[in-house]
Parts: sequence; structure tokens; C-alpha cells
Amino acid sequence: MKIFVSGHRGMVGSAVVRALKLESGWDVVTRTRAELDLYDQAAVDGFLAVEKPDVVLNAAARVGGVYANNTYPAEFIRENLAINLNLVHSSWNNGVKRFLNLGSSCIYPRGAPQPMKEECLLTGTLEKTNEAYAVAKICGLELCRHYRNQYGVLFHSAMPTNLYGPGDNYHPENSHVLPALMRKFHEAKEAGAPQVTIWGTGKPRREFLHVEDLAAALLHLLKLEDPPDWVNVGCGKDVSIRELAELVMSAVGFEGKIVQDTSMPDGNPKKLMDVSRILSTGWSPSISLRDGIARTYEEFLEQLAGGELRDSR
Repeated sequence: MKIFVSGHRGMVGSAVVRALKLESGWDVVTRTRAELDLYDQAAVDGFLAVEKPDVVLNAAARVGGVYANNTYPAEFIRENLAINLNLVHSSWNNGVKRFLNLGSSCIYPRGAPQPMKEECLLTGTLEKTNEAYAVAKICGLELCRHYRNQYGVLFHSAMPTNLYGPGDNYHPENSHVLPALMRKFHEAKEAGAPQVTIWGTGKPRREFLHVEDLAAALLHLLKLEDPPDWVNVGCGKDVSIRELAELVMSAVGFEGKIVQDTSMPDGNPKKLMDVSRILSTGWSPSISLRDGIARTYEEFLEQLAGGELRDSR
């Protein structure tokens, strides 16, 4: 079975490629950004016409934390819309049998009942701090759903919760909350700083999933004969940002104190997904948050020492 994994150098894509290589029966195809411009419909169409993959797994995206989403909303909506539209349409146009699209938990309304069920989609107003990204991801999900309904193709989507692990982006401003905290605490420890300042009140609650658990979930979904149009993928448990900071601080070994900068935005107050649908299919996560953070910090140190730490854009 030939599978094209877009975004294979990112955190999710690289985890999927590692997982696929541990299983037999998969012929994995990848392309770098320089080799294939996903913003170019003709280039995507030509590539799929030549390679003829049986499966496309779309892990390519423009991603970032609260700061990046607030600062570059035009880029977030334009680039993610282009990737989704080009890959979905060209996959259908070239007879791809199966398409698995990666979305995000931010597709659900800010005030959605907790934990958020799949049926919450489009029932309320989105969180303003990541609205542009969320709209693009909703469009990707809806593209797959409507192509499946109209053309009978097996195009479906997975909505991961907040992810962390190998290959994460540690940019000091544009990264997600967990890698941003890890870098802050590490640098404070190295500098002998007395404190670390974190954004907001620390009260918002978030759910976190190790990226290797997500990769296992995606391979599981690819083996289902009749998967849902879209399904939440998470662990079903959340922690406050303050609790997360304390877990990271402990893993890093920082002995100072945490200061809250309440002038900075909190974002959505709570984002916990209902994962009963995917659990009912036989998948469940295996890496606890505490163990996952400890593993991630070890990998962070190795990448930092080797000059391989990802801290782009």
C-alpha cells in the first residue's frame, strides 16, 4: 500500500512516518517543501498523477501558539486553506482511495459544552485568538465530508488535541504552550534566573497528547473499514496551564518560582475533547503526561546539544 504523508518533517508527519516504518505493507512517499509546493494546485495534481498513492495522509499545516495565531491570521487562514483544498481535490481527481486529514480541537466553539463532542462543530462562536486557523481546519474537514458524501470516496478527518513530543517547534514566540514553557524553564535554569514568567492567569485548562500516541491513533483509523467522517483524538483528561507549568518545571529541574503575567491573553478557558468515539473503536493512548514531558525534555536536550532543535517561524 503506497501512502503519501504530507508535512513529513513536522512533528505529526515525522511521527507518522516513524510509525509506518515499524509496520509491514506500507510504501511511504514523502516530499520536502522545496520538492513539492502544496500551495500550487497544478504541482500537487501533477505529483499525485505520477506517484498514484493509494492513501494520502495530510499532516501539513501552518501552526503556532496564541502569539503566532494573533499576529499572522492572514497567513494562517490562507496557507492552511490552500493546502487542504489542493490536496483534497487533487486526491479525488487522481483516484486516491483514502484520504486522512488532520484537523485540530480549535475547530469547536469557544463556549462548547465540555468535554467537546464531535457534534459541537459549527454550533457557536469560535475562539477569536485562533479563529483564522480554526476556519481553515473546518474547511478541510468539510471538504473531506462533502467529497465523501458526493463521490463515495473514503475521505475522513481526525481532530487531535494539543500535541507535544519529538519534532516540536521551540521558537520563543511562535511555538505552542508546552514547548514554549520547556524552553523558558530550561533557559532560566541555565541562567540561574530566580523566576519564570508565564502568560495569563494560569487558569485555562488544556488536554495534551504525546505525538506518538496520535501516530498510533492515525494508523488505527486507516485500518477501519468505515471510519467516522471526523473523530476526536485525545486522552480525555486536562490540566490547568499553571499545573502544566509546574510539571515542566519539575522535569527541567528549575528551582525558582513561577510568575503570572495577567496582562497577556488566556485564550479559550477550557478545551477538553470527548474521545469516547475513538475509544469505542479499540484505540487508547499509552503515554502519561508526566512521563511524556520527561521524555520530551530528554529529547530537547539531545537536539539542543546536537544543534538540531527546531525553532523556526
